[in-house]
Amino acid sequence: MEFRDFRWHMMSAIQLSLKAYKQDEVPVGCLVVSEEGEVLAETHNLKECNHDPMGHAELIALRLAAQKINNWRLTGATVFVTLEPCPMCLAAMVQARISRCVFGAYDKKGGALSLGYSLHADKRLNHQFDLMGGVEHWECSQILSRYFREKRDQYKAKK
Repeated sequence: MEFRDFRWHMMSAIQLSLKAYKQDEVPVGCLVVSEEGEVLAETHNLKECNHDPMGHAELIALRLAAQKINNWRLTGATVFVTLEPCPMCLAAMVQARISRCVFGAYDKKGGALSLGYSLHADKRLNHQFDLMGGVEHWECSQILSRYFREKRDQYKAKK
């Protein structure tokens, strides 16, 4: 997969994040793409509407992709997500045996890498995978910043 393909899939993930934004979900979009380039799953965060602490876009997308191919092993697959995965999501990617994760915006407060958890590269685990961050970082971070700024403004208005 070439870098231009990464950008193409990240733009699709951004569109999914905007869909989440319109549904008052934290705007994170995610795709799982097979080694052959087939989109196996595409979704966005569903924590708020489903009242689900595990309603992260990555977890939902991994589940949908595994169901589509009837195999929990997503060998060769790439996860495209608009926000740096949290430790829970990064661990799920290890368990799913993906080959690569490409993400947009870094998350200093909740992102696994930013917090020092490099689970994707931990040799003590039985699977490692490649990770690339910062793809379309500016656009991904702007959507998230706008969402949280609006939330803060709504909170202040209620006081």
